[in-house]
Amino acid sequence: MNQQSIIHAQKAWSECDAIFIGAGAGMGVDSGLPDFRGKSGFWKAYPPLAEMGIEFEEMANPHWFLENPRLAWGFYGHRFNLYQKTQPHNGFHVLLTKFKEGNIPMFVLTSNVDGHFQKTGFKEDQIMECHGSLMHFQCIEECGQPIWPISPDLHLQINPDNLLAKEPLPSCPQCGSLARPNILMFSDFAWDGTRTYDQKQKFEKWIEKFKNKNLLIIEFGAGTNIPTVRLTCEEVYQSAGNHFIRVNPRESECGLKNTISLPMGAKDALKAISENQ
Repeated sequence: MNQQSIIHAQKAWSECDAIFIGAGAGMGVDSGLPDFRGKSGFWKAYPPLAEMGIEFEEMANPHWFLENPRLAWGFYGHRFNLYQKTQPHNGFHVLLTKFKEGNIPMFVLTSNVDGHFQKTGFKEDQIMECHGSLMHFQCIEECGQPIWPISPDLHLQINPDNLLAKEPLPSCPQCGSLARPNILMFSDFAWDGTRTYDQKQKFEKWIEKFKNKNLLIIEFGAGTNIPTVRLTCEEVYQSAGNHFIRVNPRESECGLKNTISLPMGAKDALKAISENQ
């Protein structure tokens, strides 16, 4: 990366009329959250799963809520507790300041399930969580209870030696059956996508509203392994955007014309492009 890329990014940032944000797992890394890149990183975060030889793709599967609900909630409860105690890094606040004080309309597409954009102060109606949210639950029996937000006071007790959650486990307020996170997991045919579908409607209306404006797309930490956010940002840029900044310390390359690649983390990139604004 050279200084010229930063200058171009600063210019796009200062002159835009609206900003579309794409955020992958790399957005949370600067807050201290693991991105589970490779099984070694995942197993370092979860030693009991390493002992059992269970990799991320296998653990992030809804069948555990049927076969071993205490382990399922041990895994997702640990993640929930971690997300609750972790504060979003300063880059989130740079974006929020641009939105509020700069009066620049923003919409966020994120594959993260940590709720950190809401925690920073972004509104629900300007966020699409394409893989769902750990901050919302659904009934495992599909009894008709709509998706519900978790209690902010929830704290699951988890045995660190075996990653088993202690009873009582989260339950459905309507039928009392086991609850599960409203997250799209691997091989997940029971995920309730109604909340994300509603968010998608807002996303499409927002793009339609700002497609003829000076629209800046900024993508943070969205890799090629699960490319949902990466590909959507490219589509938005090609159909409605004026400038595209891809921020990624490992995969910042982009084959589209007139794009800006910043091979760095989200927090450092936002600090750099917002300086002297």
